[in-house]
Formats: sequence, structure tokens, C-alpha cells
Amino acid sequence: MYDIAIIGAGIAGSYVARELSRYQLNVVLLDGENDVANQITKANSAIVHAGYDAVPGKKKGLFNAPGNIMYEKVCRDLGVPFKRTGSLVVAHTEREMMTLQRLYQRGVMNGVPDMRIIFEDEVHEMEENLAPDICGALYAGTAGLVSPYELGIKVAENAVDNGVELKLNHLVTNIAKKDDGTFKIETTQEDIEAKYVVNAAGVYADDIYKMVGDPYFKILARRGVYFIFDKEIGDLVHNVIFPCPTKNGKGILVSPTVHGNLLIGPDAMPVEKGDIDTTQDRLDYIKENALKNCPELEHYFNKIIRSYAGTRNTPVADTYTTTSGDFIIEESPVKNFVNFAGYESPGLTSAPASATYCVEDIILPMLERDGVHVEEKEDFNPKTRPHIIFNELSDEEKKAAIEKDPRYGKIICRCESITEAEIVDVINRNVGATTVRGVTKRCRPGAGRCQGGFCQPRVVEILARELGCDMEDIMYDAKDKGYILSGKTKNQ
Repeated sequence: MYDIAIIGAGIAGSYVARELSRYQLNVVLLDGENDVANQITKANSAIVHAGYDAVPGKKKGLFNAPGNIMYEKVCRDLGVPFKRTGSLVVAHTEREMMTLQRLYQRGVMNGVPDMRIIFEDEVHEMEENLAPDICGALYAGTAGLVSPYELGIKVAENAVDNGVELKLNHLVTNIAKKDDGTFKIETTQEDIEAKYVVNAAGVYADDIYKMVGDPYFKILARRGVYFIFDKEIGDLVHNVIFPCPTKNGKGILVSPTVHGNLLIGPDAMPVEKGDIDTTQDRLDYIKENALKNCPELEHYFNKIIRSYAGTRNTPVADTYTTTSGDFIIEESPVKNFVNFAGYESPGLTSAPASATYCVEDIILPMLERDGVHVEEKEDFNPKTRPHIIFNELSDEEKKAAIEKDPRYGKIICRCESITEAEIVDVINRNVGATTVRGVTKRCRPGAGRCQGGFCQPRVVEILARELGCDMEDIMYDAKDKGYILSGKTKNQ
């Protein structure tokens, strides 16, 4: 019997698990995928938002700016790349300038620091490749960039390092509340029993809640399509560039990435849950709208190295009362069952603050109400074991690393200069990679210009060796993405 079961190992569930791992509790983190951070967390805009867009007074407004400020420490503790670049919401007309004023006032109410309205000359001095008709912008200096899947992985790893049990490939199929008030969670692998449940199942959170109670919220899946460009043009813009928002959303952004690429997207198309297909009409839409703010992109579409799509878990407005249009972070009508749902943008930014709120203001008081007094661990460690990034070392440090482990001298991914030792390290961790995509998410072989054309066979070989299995058993990504190899062509 676990004290608490968390369903969903994306950024939300993993962060709640990490916060709970500070206490003397028996916690299990469940996910139906074969890796953490493998759905919404894997494919999004990777922006740490400043907080001017969130409606004041709602949970989004309460957690965005504080979550943003917490990013330096958490990324430093977990060894995750993070950059404060600043952002510009650009205006082409006087009407849009009025919208920027409203965003500025909203940001003030949300406690967002380092904001100002700037005008044409300063905009183009900061960003020379923007459209010439841009007449002003809202500048927010605290906006930044992160690798969301690297953060999600390290958050989950830190939780496991501190005692949380992770069970992957445990798709929840049913939940029953027993006569004693505890929960029986049926999964595709085994039954799990827990005294309390946290539902952080992303786009499937409403489906999970239906297993235990009458629906009071609904999640809509929206697909967003992106392009990633080669690092050769990664400095085309220096800030995150947003168009002036409309009732339909924040629009198509043009942004650097934390690893030095350039990203454009996303759109927002209602789809069936699980639909992450890319279609030519939506790809064309992304290009067309990105050009409105950055016409220089027209010369560089031949530098695109990948297109992909991700899903957002948008709560449908007016289907529930207390949190309409907002994060759902609350004990549900079913006692001892917490919903952490509707976690769309700025969910990634808000994660450090909203997970702390979920634990300190909801879960711990819920335990105290039931007579359970929980002590903090004296040996909680907020840091993960360091991961050496060989390409960032000095010549002296590289020499020392190779002397200690010769595998640092073997380059596997030429595009990103990733060594064998780095790949071995991310496989042999508490939340280690077991798939080709899992390795890419953790240390980037296959994320460069050739997208794994040269390094993928070696990655498969290293995975099989380190995991003690046949190469035919290694998968590219999730189960529905299939295996890399189907068999040998020769017997020798």
C-alpha cells in the first residue's frame, strides 16, 4: 500500500513527485509510456513565460511569475540548460499597441518584473531581422528558454533519487475506491493500492477522473505544429518573438532554443487525443504566419531540420465552476483524490510554483485532516548527479575526462559532438534511457543536422549493450512508434 500514487510522469506529475519526495512518504509515480516526459512535455514551445499574459487572480496568474523566478535554482540544481533571453510581443498597428498596454498592466498586477513598452527604433535595434512595419513591442526581460523534456526527466530522476518509486508502462485502466477509503488502481501491468491519488494525466486527466467520480471538467486536445531550424541560423532572432495575441491564442512565435537552434510555431488545432500528425496545410500556415514578423525566414526554409507536433491539454471553458479557463489544482469531490489538470500554457513555467502549492496547500493539509503528520526528510537532496557535456569542457578538462574514461574520446554524434561516455551515462541512471528517442532527449545524439542519419545505428548498439538485450529489442520511441530493427539480413 502506497501513501500516494501519482498518475502521469510529465512535468506536472514528476514535479509533484519531487516535492513529495522531501517528506517521509511512500510515493509511486505511474505512467503508461515507456519513458517519462514523453507526451505533452516532450513537444511544446519550451518557453519560460514572464507572466503578463495570465489573467490576474486565477492560478495561471498566481503561479506564472513566481514559477519563472524559481527556474535559475531548479535548473542549476538539476543540471538543466536554461537561458534568460527576454521576449518581445510585437505590434504592427496602433490598435495592437493598445493591446500591449493591456498586457503590460496585467503583468504589473501579476508581479512581473523588468517589463516595458518599447517603440519602433528600439525594437529594430534589438532585433534587426524583424518586419519593418513593426511599430512597437512589449519587452519582458525575465522570459527564457529551457529544454522541457530534459527538465521533466531530471525532475523525475531527482524524485526517484529521493525515494519515489517510478513504474513505467503502467497504463491505468480503472480506479476503484474501496470501502476503507483507499484506492485500487488497475494498470496494464499490476494493481496498485494507495491511500491518496494525484491525477496529473495531462490530456487524459478527465478520462482518469471519470473512473472515480462524476465528470466536472473536460479536457480538449489541441495539436500544435513546429519547425526546428539548423543551428546555422540560430541567432536570426535573440529574443522570443510573439505576435500580438488574439482571442485564438498567442499566435506563431519565432524563437531561439536553449541549444542554439531556431524554432517557429505552433498553431492550435482541435484534434482527437493522441493525434500528433503533421499536415502540409498546417505546416504552410506556420511558415506564412512566421514570415509576418520575421520576413528574413523566407531565405532559410531550406535550413529546416525537423517538423513535429505536440498536444496541449486545454480545459473546455464553462464545463466546471471553480476553475473555468484555469489550471485545475484541487482536491476533487471524491475525497483524497487530487486533480492536477487543465495544465496548458503557462504550465511549464508555473511548474515549480504550482507543484509546491499542490503539495503544501492541498496534499499536506489533506493528510493532516486525516490525522497523518508528515516529517520532512533530513537527507533530501535537491540535486542530481552531474552529467558531463564533453563539448563544453576546456581542452584540459577534455584531456582529464578521456584519461578517466576513454569513451569520452569516441564521438558518436558528429552533429552535436556527443561522446559514447555521455550516452552510457544517460542510460545508466535511475530514470535512464531505454529507447533511441530517450537517449536523444537526455543528451542530444540525433538532434542535429542529420537527425540521426549517422549516429542512430551506434546508439542502438550502445543501448543493447548497456541494457543487456538484443539490438532487435530496441525501440525508437514509444511502443506505437515500433522497433528499429526487424531481424538480421545475414547469419554472420
